[in-house]
Amino acid sequence: MFRKILLAVDGSDHSEIAADYAAGMAKAFGATVFLVHAYPHTSDLLGYEDFEKLVARRKAAGQAILNKVRKRLAPKDMTILEDLLEGPEAEAILAAAEAQQVDLVVMGTRGLGAIEGMVFGSVSRKVAHHARCPVMLTR
Repeated sequence: MFRKILLAVDGSDHSEIAADYAAGMAKAFGATVFLVHAYPHTSDLLGYEDFEKLVARRKAAGQAILNKVRKRLAPKDMTILEDLLEGPEAEAILAAAEAQQVDLVVMGTRGLGAIEGMVFGSVSRKVAHHARCPVMLTR
């Protein structure tokens, strides 16, 4: 049923729970897990004197999140692919889901931007509304 599962993570406790659910689903169906993290656009940093350093810092923080989740999933013996994406989170997750033609998206309901989510709408809500495949939201 599920051959490719996209696991969207942001470093929050909710995304760690989502990782456990994604691992269980992947194990049950023999699916590949496509692990993604999106960091904010770097264009907002243009003009800063240390632009390259600031961009590198964002990428390093995102890669650290991916590494932590990969380590959490490693003992579960599954195929894991990963991608570090730039851009608004919901749009980046949806684009990755389309590009990888995933069968399921798994993500937490609350990430690190709860206040922003109340103002602009949550990332999970946008993904659930616009994804062309089933979306599993965990909390």
